Amino acid sequence: MPQHTRCYRNGVLVDEAFGLEAVSEHLRDSGVVWVDLCPPDPVDLQKVADELGLHSLAVADAMSERQRPKFSRYDGHDFLTVYAVRLDVRSGELLTSEIAAFITDNALVTVRKEDAFPLDELLERWDSNADLTAYGVGALVHGLLDHVVDGHFDAVQGLDDQIEDLEDLLFDDRPHDSDVQRRSFELRKSLVHLRRVVLPMREVLNTLMRRDVGLVPHEMTPYFQDVYDHVLRATEWTESLRDLVATIVETNLTIQGNRLNIITKKVTSWAAIIAVPTAITGFYGQNLPYPGFAAESGFIASSALIVSLSGGLFIAFKRKDWL
Repeated sequence: MPQHTRCYRNGVLVDEAFGLEAVSEHLRDSGVVWVDLCPPDPVDLQKVADELGLHSLAVADAMSERQRPKFSRYDGHDFLTVYAVRLDVRSGELLTSEIAAFITDNALVTVRKEDAFPLDELLERWDSNADLTAYGVGALVHGLLDHVVDGHFDAVQGLDDQIEDLEDLLFDDRPHDSDVQRRSFELRKSLVHLRRVVLPMREVLNTLMRRDVGLVPHEMTPYFQDVYDHVLRATEWTESLRDLVATIVETNLTIQGNRLNIITKKVTSWAAIIAVPTAITGFYGQNLPYPGFAAESGFIASSALIVSLSGGLFIAFKRKDWL
C-alpha cells in the first residue's frame, strides 16, 4: 500500500490517505491525484502503471538506482528524476535521496527508494500555497522542484560555511596540515557529488518549461522561472566553491613549503653559529705551540673570539630575519 495519497479538486484537498483502488475513482471525478510509493513495491507500482498507462522503460528507471537527473517524455506522460540532498555538517559528507516522478495530465506519482526525503516539509509547502494547487499537476511539480532546489541551495550554503572554517584553520598560527588536507578532500568530494546533482537540473528545468511540453500553465511560468534562477545560482555557487577548495589545497602546499624554508633557514643559521666555537676550539686544541698555547691568555683569547664571532653571526642573522 502507498504510504501517502492525496486528491485535489479545483485546488482544494478533498481526500487523502486512500488506497490505490480509489485512484481510478478520483481520476474519473476530475480530481488531481498524488501518490507516493516509499519504498516502491513492484506490485503496487505496476498497479499504478497499468492504471495510468506508464511506459515500461520509465517504470524500470523508477525501480533502478543512481539515475541521472533528467526529464523524459513518453506517450501520455512525462518522467522526472531528481535528487534531494542534505549535508552532514560534522563529516562534510553529502547525503542524497533519489526521487522519481511520473507526471500525467491529472496525476503525480512519486517513487522514493528511502524515507530520507522530508515529505512533511513538501506537504507543508503545498498546503501553504493552496492558491497554486488550482493549476493542477503543474503546481504540485513546482512545489516538489522548489523544495528540492532549496535543499540544493542549503547544501551549497553549508559547504560555503565549511570552507570558511577551513580557511580559518589554514591560516591558524599552529599548523593543521593533516586536518586541512583531510577536510579539503572531504569537501571537494562533496562538491563533485553535488555538481553531478545540480548541474543537470538546468536541462531538466529548461525542458520542463518548454511550451510544447504543456506542463507549466501560463500563470505558473514566473514560479518555475524563479526555481530556474535558483538552479543557476546553485550551479554557479558550486563551481566557484570547487575552484576555492582547489585554491585552498594549493595554498596549503605553498604554506608548507614556506614553513619548510623558514625552518631550513633557522637550522642553517644555528649550524653556522655552532660551527664558530667548533672551529676555534678545534684550532686551539691542536698539540702545536700556537700563540697562547697552554696558557691562560690563550683560553681568554679563544673564549673572547668565540663570543664575538657567534654574537656577530647571531645579530646578522636576526637582522635578516633568519632567526
